Amino acid sequence: MFKRKFYDEMLEWKNRDQGASALLIEGARRVGKSTIAEAFAKREYDSYLAIDFSEAPQEVLDLFRQYRQDLETFFTYLSAYYEVNLVPRHSVIIFDEVQSFPPAREFIKRLVADGRFDYIETGSLLSIHQNVKDIVIPSEEQSGELNPLDFEEFLWAYGNEQLAYAIRDSFEHMRPLPSALHNKAMRLLREYMLVGGMPQVVEDYIKQRDFGSADRIKRRILNLYRQDVAKYAQGYEAKVMAVFDAIPAQLSRKEKRFRITSIGKNARMRDYRDSFFWLSDARVTNNCYNSTDPNVGLGLNEDEAKVKCYMADTGLLSALTFADRKTTPASLYKDVLFGKLAFNEGMFVENLVAQQLRASGHRLFFYSCGNHEDKYGAMEIDFLITREFENSAMKARISPIEAKSGIRYGTVSLNKFKEKFGKRVGMRFVLAPKPMVVDKAAECITLPLYMAHCL
Repeated sequence: MFKRKFYDEMLEWKNRDQGASALLIEGARRVGKSTIAEAFAKREYDSYLAIDFSEAPQEVLDLFRQYRQDLETFFTYLSAYYEVNLVPRHSVIIFDEVQSFPPAREFIKRLVADGRFDYIETGSLLSIHQNVKDIVIPSEEQSGELNPLDFEEFLWAYGNEQLAYAIRDSFEHMRPLPSALHNKAMRLLREYMLVGGMPQVVEDYIKQRDFGSADRIKRRILNLYRQDVAKYAQGYEAKVMAVFDAIPAQLSRKEKRFRITSIGKNARMRDYRDSFFWLSDARVTNNCYNSTDPNVGLGLNEDEAKVKCYMADTGLLSALTFADRKTTPASLYKDVLFGKLAFNEGMFVENLVAQQLRASGHRLFFYSCGNHEDKYGAMEIDFLITREFENSAMKARISPIEAKSGIRYGTVSLNKFKEKFGKRVGMRFVLAPKPMVVDKAAECITLPLYMAHCL
């Protein structure tokens, strides 16, 4: 298993809660939830028992129905069936793909109260109606999100731990990397932008160094997502697929906002809200909403009618973008990698930044004002995050972020944003394919794109 930052969160949960809650690992299909749960169980407990509810036999499911009030018999039969010796306070039970059997999730309340063992649940699509229908969602769950590998984790997997450390150290001390390391980091970032962070894809690429082989795996994952839409989005699957298929075209537009009328001239956002929620809940997309009056509580002024819909993994975005042919040859990926093919790189760069910010724990917001009568004029800010600001005694302020795919650009919108919102604004950032430039007097820092995960 690759080294994952989420493992430390799991360890913190185990040591802090001591069985007082169950850990619920949410994430997209094929993001590595089962792998990290079993690896954690093997390393941190004397024994473990894992039930995959997507394929559990009926006799196991019956145990959850027949022995809810008799835990002694329940554990005896469960241990005997899986031939595992469960040790009180030293064993963990994994409920894998728990959305496939909602009664098991509801049972967590009683199991946690019993206190004999620890419990880890994994799942996706945990909020849609059919997966919570007729059950009481337990308050004893501690939820955590497992994302695709971010760029730092990709470097660890690639065997570039020292470069990953150098990038982190450079960011923390605000000093540029030497040019040789900067160039190496940018080259690896471009590979990451095309490969993405889905563990199975990364593993294959590291072994084979073959973009074509990685593309085939990405296409299988995309097909799995389509099958999930057909299975779980019943009644509005056509709308979900319409949004999903339109993502590359929407991101290729200059302002990146999802124009719902592109699906159909009579389409209205209110009719597609459930579709955007479904894709986000499945962790297929990272949705970014307009914050109309940005303050440190960015979600207080969220406009759900204005949304940018990024793919949760940039590697999957590349496969979806090139899906107009049955297979995508490795040569095409290499032409993109080495800049020999003209294409809209901005969409991939912005999607990559969204992925890194999401992996760092940020909800995604942007700012858009198209009112030319406003004295500050129209402006568009790619991302907004809240961050401590040293010029305000380390109090939280809004940090606007612009993502740039080229080395020549302007900062007009960043300057207007500072003028309009004044003391609400902290350090401003530009993420671009160039070395770090720190201008503390102007309260603006240019960071190389490979530092997006540091914010």
